[in-house]
Amino acid sequence: MDLGFIDLSQLAYSPPGRGALLLAGLAATIQIAAGAYLLGLTIGFFGALGKLYGPKPVKWFLEGYTTIVRAVPELVLILLVFYAGSGLINEVLRSLGQRPIDINALLAGITVLGVVMGAYATEVMRGAIAAIPKGQIEAARAYGMSSAMTLRRIVAPAMMPLAIPGLSNLWLIVLKDTALLAVIGSIELATRTRQAGATTREYLTFYLAALVLYLLLTLVSMYLIKHIERYFRRGLRGANS
Repeated sequence: MDLGFIDLSQLAYSPPGRGALLLAGLAATIQIAAGAYLLGLTIGFFGALGKLYGPKPVKWFLEGYTTIVRAVPELVLILLVFYAGSGLINEVLRSLGQRPIDINALLAGITVLGVVMGAYATEVMRGAIAAIPKGQIEAARAYGMSSAMTLRRIVAPAMMPLAIPGLSNLWLIVLKDTALLAVIGSIELATRTRQAGATTREYLTFYLAALVLYLLLTLVSMYLIKHIERYFRRGLRGANS
């Protein structure tokens, strides 16, 4: 089917259409975004605790980490973390008498985006933890709870309703930022779209298709986010009524 300015036959799932190529890129995008988001949440949680309660060297390190990530363009950070990280790994392997390795593009994308997102998640969670009334934590200590139990039963549940809006925005950001990974050879949706367009010269067709797929991902994410926010805020409604 040809609409004049786009050729929908190019989007067919089976050859000569390249719909399967785009869907493979979409699956890779979701994998990278989900992996990077989980890594970023982990870094953010422990980074927030380190900023609030860690010793001074830890606080200084985390302050530098979050400041640099938020000040430098993400594309530059992706290139820096990828090439510096892969270079460091291969230097260690050479020093051990091993052959250098090619870094897996999927794993590299997850790691690079996770490190970048971790800085933003650190600040979101730090603000959420700092907003918890100190009386709740003091009461937990008065009852004899250990630090780990206080963290699990008091801090984490109280923090989540406050952090969810910021963390939700970070998920939407990391979804879009997967497109930046094309510069390190990651085969996600943006890369697959460029490859299909270059092969067929139907750039408009494939970039419009990519736009629709990214939009669908965002709409589904926003739908799920609303339900997640409702779940974590169910206790707040009762407390405020």
